[in-house]
Amino acid sequence: MVQRKETKWEVIGWIFTVAAGVLLHFTYDWSGQNTVAAALSAVNESTWEHMKLFAVPWILWSVVEAVALRNADAPTLAARAAGLLVGLAAIPVLYYTYTGVVGDHFLWADIAVFLLATVAGTVVSRCLLREGKPAGMLWQVVGALVLLGVGALFIWWTYDPPLLPLFQEIQPGAAGRS
Repeated sequence: MVQRKETKWEVIGWIFTVAAGVLLHFTYDWSGQNTVAAALSAVNESTWEHMKLFAVPWILWSVVEAVALRNADAPTLAARAAGLLVGLAAIPVLYYTYTGVVGDHFLWADIAVFLLATVAGTVVSRCLLREGKPAGMLWQVVGALVLLGVGALFIWWTYDPPLLPLFQEIQPGAAGRS
């Protein structure tokens, strides 16, 4: 019964992450480029800001799921943190791989990268929840710190991005450079 409840929350979380990620692509401009909206929304077309479209809803849903499953004896925060890291790694790996192979980027492929990253993160999180690993309060604390730390970096580097290609806006026809 508990596993069925966990699966339900993970599936709803996947839907939430996809839907919110799509909306967050536009909310910065919709807000008139409000600096508060910038903390949660994509502010440009860099790979980093597209990773934020995954991270923000994922982290927000992780809090909701942790509260919902608090009595289920599930390692929710650790599992969600692992899923976050896998999804975040998947985005640049998939994006730079496909653009390196084909020499350009395409909207449909960029969307597919986002969807695959959310699926990968959800599968990892779900598998860890199903196995009940990593178990223990220490892992829950580590998971919470990872979620908070990653969230803080996304906010900080929105306003003060490092001078690295990952943070540079992708120009049309400039595949593999971001």
